[in-house]
Amino acid sequence: MTQTQSPARSGVPAAGGPGGQGVPRRRRAWAETAVRLRASAATEPGRLRIIGAALAVLVVAFGAVTAWQISERATASEHVLHRSGPLSTDAAEIYRSLADANATVAGGFLVGGQEPDSVTRQYNHDISHAAELITEAAASSDGSPEAKAQITSLNRQLPYYTKLVATAQADNLQGLPLGGAYLRFADLQMQQQGGLLDAADKLYQAQTGRLNADYADAKALPWAAWALGAVALGALLWAQRRHYRRTNRVFNRGMLAASSACAVALLWLVVGHSVARSELSDSYAHGARSMQVLNSARIHVLQARGDENLTLVARGSGDAYQASFDQGMKVLAGENPTGVGGELAQALALADTTTGRGPVSTAISGVQAWRARHTAERAKDDNGDYTTAVADVIGGKDSGGKTVTATTGVCFDKVDASLNEALTAEQHEFRSAADSGRGAMAMLPAGVAVLAVLAAAGAVLGVGRRLAEYR
Repeated sequence: MTQTQSPARSGVPAAGGPGGQGVPRRRRAWAETAVRLRASAATEPGRLRIIGAALAVLVVAFGAVTAWQISERATASEHVLHRSGPLSTDAAEIYRSLADANATVAGGFLVGGQEPDSVTRQYNHDISHAAELITEAAASSDGSPEAKAQITSLNRQLPYYTKLVATAQADNLQGLPLGGAYLRFADLQMQQQGGLLDAADKLYQAQTGRLNADYADAKALPWAAWALGAVALGALLWAQRRHYRRTNRVFNRGMLAASSACAVALLWLVVGHSVARSELSDSYAHGARSMQVLNSARIHVLQARGDENLTLVARGSGDAYQASFDQGMKVLAGENPTGVGGELAQALALADTTTGRGPVSTAISGVQAWRARHTAERAKDDNGDYTTAVADVIGGKDSGGKTVTATTGVCFDKVDASLNEALTAEQHEFRSAADSGRGAMAMLPAGVAVLAVLAAAGAVLGVGRRLAEYR
């Protein structure tokens, strides 16, 4: 019979190692760790170590996520107060300055010949102020392609507009009718689609969009931080209950301190962010939103004044300007010339303080008087009494030689000054509420982080005290 050779005799090593000893293969590191953890979890000291590590990780994660989320919201609130808010205001001021320059130069033409020095000073101030704000906006428009495009458009068109106005003024000084044509062309450059005011409006919309985005970021609820805080606090309470059930000891000082620190951090997070959110909402509703309505109302007032002046400059061919005036007044104050509506009614509803409501009420009465005087002025011009119509708009002598002082210009000045006063009051309220919202979150990230570290230390010490009983 043939015998089978053993592996050793055949010279083939046994599986598992040299010499046929059959040594088992070594487990991988993670597998050995898992085995040790399972073995450790079977004992009370091992379970306590796992619980302590888990509690420390949960509490530290709560502190880290809170610091991250609240820091982002604090930064957004800082932008609301010191970046996007002022940029939005500056963009509105660019529009207002350009519209005021246009209305001012049109009023100067009605005087005839050499325009008054006050008109020249106001026009030059408006143009230089707009140019300065455009330069500042260019330096602060990083990351916004839309803002950069509109700033480029403004820089390109503004010199062309001032050149047209200068030509119109020179012709008007010489008594040439061509001056009126150049002025109307300059007005077209200002108000047409893609013109200066259109570019300024798009810049304002872009900056207002940034402001609204910063508001949304600042008021976003920190769900992750809240959830982690609740889980961490719940885990700490569970660990204390487990400790009580196993030892019949009511308190563990380390765990109690950890729970208290975690509870304080979570309460601070909830209350602090809620207060900040409330203040930021108030700064938007009764500050930023009011400012947007008041800026729009002030712009419509300036456009109406420019349309009123250009209707007379056009000498019988100003129907388009008159239609624009009527439409602007409807948007500004509603359909009824003696009622309260449109943007002024919105501004009155949004103003929640006496300092804000008073000037808006004054502006409303001024617009009502303006519309009544404008109607009378247009009737005189349509009946051929151009001299009296001009006097009713800018003052001076009427066709009978009498001095006219109750002019639409007086009404315009009253309305513009009142809206500016209301705007100043709303800006103060906006800054105050936004600053309060920012302040409510100022110490929150660092404070919660410190409390989380203390809570983690307390949890570890509390578990360590229990472990010491097994030694």
